[in-house]
Amino acid sequence: MEAQDGATSDIVHPEVLAHITSLVSALGGFSADDDDEGRYVLGDSALEVLRDIKKWLRFYDEKTNRMDVARCLSEANVIEGDLLHILATWPEAATDNKTKARAALACIEIMVPLTWPLERDLEQMTINHHRHLPVLQLAQVGYKRAVINYDAAQILHTAVRVALPSMALSRGDRSARDDGIIKLVLLLIRNIAAISPPAGVKYDGDESQISRSALIDAFSFQDILLTILTIASNVGEDFNHEGVILMEIIFHLVKRVDITKLFMDDKQLSKTKANELTAMMSKEAAMHRPYNRKAPSRHNRWGTMIWVDRGDGKMSTVTGQDALFDATTRQQKIDNSKTFRPPKRPTKDEMEPKDLGSPVVLNTRARQQLKGFVEEFLDSGFNPLFLHMRKKLDENHDYIFEYHSRQFFYLVAWFLEAERVRKKANKAQSSTGPVDVGSFNLVAAVLNQEMFITLNRAMGNALENKRWQELCSTMRCFTQILLTVQEMLDSGQEEDEEIAENILSRIFYEEETHDRVANIAKCYKDQGFEYLDACTELTHTYLRVLEAYSKQNVDMQVRSRRRVRKKKKAAKTNGENEDIPIAEPDESENDDAAAEQTSRERKFDFKRFTHRFIPQGVVDTFVAFTKYYQDLNEAQLKRAHRYFYRVAFKQEMSVMLFRVDIIQLFYSMIKGQEPLDSNSSTFKEWEELVKQILRKCIRKIEERPQLIIELLFSKIAATANYLEFGFEKQTLSATQSKPGAELEFRHIVERDQQIAIAVGALLDKNLAHHVKWVKDQLSNAIEERKAWEAAEKAISSVETSEAAEQPQDGAAKEPPLVSVRPDDDARRTAMFKNSHLRLLMRLVGFERLAPTLDESPESSWIVPAPLTSEQLQDSLDLINKAEFDPPIFEDGKLAQDQLRRKTAPRKKAVFDDDDGGIDDDDDDILFPAGGPTNWKAADGHLDKPKKTRRRRRRSDADPPTDEQLEEKERARREKELAKAKRFKSELFVHASDDESDDDEGRWAEFYANEERIRQKQKTVALTVAKNVDPASPTAKEKRKAVSLDSDDSDNDDDLVMTQDSALKMANKTGSQEDEDDAMASDDTTPSHAGPASSSKRRRLSKEASPSAAPPVNADADQIMEDADEDDIPAARPTQRRPRKAGFLMDSSDEE
Repeated sequence: MEAQDGATSDIVHPEVLAHITSLVSALGGFSADDDDEGRYVLGDSALEVLRDIKKWLRFYDEKTNRMDVARCLSEANVIEGDLLHILATWPEAATDNKTKARAALACIEIMVPLTWPLERDLEQMTINHHRHLPVLQLAQVGYKRAVINYDAAQILHTAVRVALPSMALSRGDRSARDDGIIKLVLLLIRNIAAISPPAGVKYDGDESQISRSALIDAFSFQDILLTILTIASNVGEDFNHEGVILMEIIFHLVKRVDITKLFMDDKQLSKTKANELTAMMSKEAAMHRPYNRKAPSRHNRWGTMIWVDRGDGKMSTVTGQDALFDATTRQQKIDNSKTFRPPKRPTKDEMEPKDLGSPVVLNTRARQQLKGFVEEFLDSGFNPLFLHMRKKLDENHDYIFEYHSRQFFYLVAWFLEAERVRKKANKAQSSTGPVDVGSFNLVAAVLNQEMFITLNRAMGNALENKRWQELCSTMRCFTQILLTVQEMLDSGQEEDEEIAENILSRIFYEEETHDRVANIAKCYKDQGFEYLDACTELTHTYLRVLEAYSKQNVDMQVRSRRRVRKKKKAAKTNGENEDIPIAEPDESENDDAAAEQTSRERKFDFKRFTHRFIPQGVVDTFVAFTKYYQDLNEAQLKRAHRYFYRVAFKQEMSVMLFRVDIIQLFYSMIKGQEPLDSNSSTFKEWEELVKQILRKCIRKIEERPQLIIELLFSKIAATANYLEFGFEKQTLSATQSKPGAELEFRHIVERDQQIAIAVGALLDKNLAHHVKWVKDQLSNAIEERKAWEAAEKAISSVETSEAAEQPQDGAAKEPPLVSVRPDDDARRTAMFKNSHLRLLMRLVGFERLAPTLDESPESSWIVPAPLTSEQLQDSLDLINKAEFDPPIFEDGKLAQDQLRRKTAPRKKAVFDDDDGGIDDDDDDILFPAGGPTNWKAADGHLDKPKKTRRRRRRSDADPPTDEQLEEKERARREKELAKAKRFKSELFVHASDDESDDDEGRWAEFYANEERIRQKQKTVALTVAKNVDPASPTAKEKRKAVSLDSDDSDNDDDLVMTQDSALKMANKTGSQEDEDDAMASDDTTPSHAGPASSSKRRRLSKEASPSAAPPVNADADQIMEDADEDDIPAARPTQRRPRKAGFLMDSSDEE
């Protein structure tokens, strides 16, 4: 077709435009002959022209990142004017026509890049993108309209026919060309389903021709829905990469479709629409009611201007007669006249999901078709497809993009809700009978532990990297999983209830999940209403399901990882090794007590958990959600009502709602200018709630007048607790304070010098009162010890001789302990925290009363019994000497420079295998390589999972800054863009892959040549084998021969020998022993090791010595074997050819 106009010549380079126009003209055209009846006729070189257009798209547009060729093709109307007619020339009866099939494939290769979804990336866009993008977006809408509404042929059905021969093959038998054809056809269907009118641009044509209803009708009529079901039910067995594209097609079919209306019959649907119309009319009447109450009449249309006294001599001017009604109206008009000029901030991206669009309304025919497709997909294709896609997301291949994760979780949520609605509709119609497969088994693939791990990881990554759209889809998925499991729990079937309890126990067992839900609820800032809706729905559902489960399971346990981190941190501060593993519990008697203590610490308290949803951040999230009360439905209003009721009455923290803007919002919902509809079912509940909250607020102000000031501000936990209960929250420190660090001397010095250094360090710090206190304690101890010694001496002198003759028990009588008492609290703290004072106390002999117990500020110190009064007096004299004659050190150093912190001893980990266990001297390989492994040919096409090592984040690490997050986001976008370009460039089926008509001739010549080579090899091998002495090869060589024949038997190149080498082997057979002797004499010549042999590890003998020379009469073969196993590098003056089973062979590795 010719170009419609020449408006493109001033935008696109003229040469490019001329080339593309000439190629389009050479494709073909409509015949003017009467015999052809105006049919489309292909040009003489139509197939080559199609390939040239494909090359232009690939090597000009994609390589140079331009859109010139696509713009020229859109102006030339190549799809609607040429390609669709070429596809229509391939009728159903001519399926075996290879020329028509290749032409259809070439058309699809051009249509895929032309219909590829276009995105606006301001960072990557160039001037050409800004010029061409709006035109190409509208052109793609025209492509979609032309494809799904083409009357002469079923275009999408014809595209599927192109891929049918490839689909019919098993996955192991398909070539890369077959996989490429299937991928191309699915991508074309994906592109047609994804095209939609650009936002903010009005489509000039009939929108019903490109609506979702028209798309579903076309897919159903052209058997595309059956193709999707067939591939989905066989994903993982017959299809691998195609599952990703299939998921995208299904996503664009069902997104934003109302599931509740989908499963209604005509009567229910008409009734629902009538109720919606009534509700809308009631809401409109409620909006007009406050205005009509004070609306101007025809008799008061004259202008009015009044002055309002605001106090303090200030006046304001208000216009309009409605200002005469009351003071409230006048104040509102004053407030409305104020202009708020917010600070200018950089504009943010639209947070609403761009790939979802507006809600979809389906006609009756499309609704029935989509309903049938969804039911059949749930019955046969849901589990295979989503199990396969979950594995692909975990493996994170190059063809998995960021939006695939969002689509995956959105579809899981959508189909789980569809399954619940279908089950409810069937139960209401009483049409369900006993079935073999339970309804919940149809969605079991997304209710296993692997799915929960994937979901939790995706939620954590999205929350950490602030990818709000992905977080929104994961929240929707998590909510629907909880609702599905809750329905299983209430199903009344014992098996389903047991499975549901198991699932809930695994979900609620991890405290990390509880923390994440609470963090999500309080991190809302300006992410949009879609995020608000998903966040509040998840919070409401999670609390409701968790509350019901915790009531049924009183002894519910929760595993906390925070406690483990605290233990590791404590071990680190004490100098212990961080990597010491926690010993596994053995079967001793102490295990029961330890398990009981652990259970008591991990016991779940629901009331305590709900306190995490009381902070001001969570309250602000629900307040922001409630501000849309005019647009919320009944379920959403009930959700907000239940949260505020829980905060105010169940948790008894109504003070968190006592803020001016929150009170004003509640009042506006009931008595404001635009209140809730009084006829709605939730109005009475909201009215009662607001009434009770206002009563509590007034009562609380009377109790604590300071609340008047706090109404202006948000409340922290301490302030809220004081305002609610009248006292500050009493908290006990969970971490016990630690004593001062122990000090040691840098150099070995005498005791008198040690005491002098300790005293000098205290004096340098102006802590002489600590030295005086130690002297006083020594003086008291000396007096008590001397008095005891004198009393003991007097008692021993007056003892009778009879008492002396009594048998002695051998135990000497020890003096009583002397207590070291601090004189005040400051001294007690210093005894616990001051390292220098503790050093001096230890040097003079003071000790703790109970050294085996953990030390605390209340620990008692004593003077031990072994210290005599002379020793204590000696310590006192040394302190006095150091105090009046402090030590002097070299280079002007101080006393504290002679001290250092004592390193804590590392504790050795106790393992079960320290005393015995597995022997380390066993050199045998337990599991030898190359063992029996079942391997399927089809598995070779599977992608190997990419191993990713996840770095554990320390609990005390600082959160990433905004700059780091922006840099990480930029790198992620660049990576996604590179993956997208690489994925799109691999779509084309190369011309070299085409099947031509002379394939049999070319391949027959190749096979004949291979057969001649094989026969020549067999003849040479038989000739040599007749001249070889069968007794000459040793057992070792026989084993080598067997391995040579068995390894890679399909590879004939390993056995290729030249004619000269074969003749040499035949001539040298008689002198085999001389050759062996000559080879044995050359010990330095290493054996040849090619790539195949070097990849196999050889075990070295422990007794073999590199320097040991072989005996003279040693067997030549044994010497060669030792030389092979020798690992010392040696000089290689001449390269000997390898010797295999008595043959000298030319190695292909030497070439």
